[in-house]
Amino acid sequence: MSVRRLAEDSVQPVAFAFNEENAAWAEATIRKYPEGRQQSAVIPLLMRAQEQDGWVTRAAIEHVANRLDMPYIRVLEVATFYTQFQLKPVGTRAHIQVCGTTPCMLRGAEDLMKVCQHKIHHDPFALNAEGTLSWEEVECQGACVNAPMVIIFKDAYEDLTPQRLEEIIDAFEAGKGDQIKPGPQIDRHFAAPEGGPVTLLEDVKPVRTNLEPQRDLAETAAATTVPPADAARPKDTAPETNPTLKTPATDKEGARKRAKTAEKQPLSGTAKSKPDPKAAGSVAEGAPPEPGAVSGDLKPKRTRRKTTTEGESS
Repeated sequence: MSVRRLAEDSVQPVAFAFNEENAAWAEATIRKYPEGRQQSAVIPLLMRAQEQDGWVTRAAIEHVANRLDMPYIRVLEVATFYTQFQLKPVGTRAHIQVCGTTPCMLRGAEDLMKVCQHKIHHDPFALNAEGTLSWEEVECQGACVNAPMVIIFKDAYEDLTPQRLEEIIDAFEAGKGDQIKPGPQIDRHFAAPEGGPVTLLEDVKPVRTNLEPQRDLAETAAATTVPPADAARPKDTAPETNPTLKTPATDKEGARKRAKTAEKQPLSGTAKSKPDPKAAGSVAEGAPPEPGAVSGDLKPKRTRRKTTTEGESS
């Protein structure tokens, strides 16, 4: 980043003061910030000073610093950091900022710079002979889709050709810059496609079926000409239940008898009401153990040996 310095003392004015309108605006701007935060208004006040004189002078920096109770060096840091602040005199009628970032460069920004060199001055920031015009190359100005473009004061002029830029420069030189329409200089609306929109051209009226009166069921059935589909029904069209079969719903007395019979059955599905003593099975069910099995009552009991005083066990 290049070093930004204030202009030479020979071009610096002796003093600076906001005019009556800007002084009232500055006071209202400062009151927008809470107590103890008034120094946050430094950027708006510097920009207002630049709009009044055309560039930021040393006297303007000192005036803003005194107004906000800030050290001079703090306001100077802000003014030299942001490239939007012009630290040297620029054209009184137009200062042209040509975007030189990649999208604009690919679309002909170099040709626009050649126009500025031809009609204003070969070097950027240098004034023309009358002191009314100047130019510089800047970084992206945020309208890449409408490249190439320039900014003059607060207005952007986009979709430029070298011929169109010459016409704009001549208009500002003659004091008729307000007659030039900002924005795209071709047939397009802001960043819309050139020549106008190409999609969504029909005016489609939305269908609001929920607001229309609903027909009753009889009218709906009469208007239905296509029978309902059987896609979700089973392939077999036979009745799902044979009406001759007896079910708990059709044979309540039989269902009651079967329930009482089931209550008399043993709880275990595998155990019998009276265990067979000859069949091997679980002792808990009354059957003898399987051959070779040792029950808990027949297991040998372990005894602990007593140790005598001589160390021999008995």
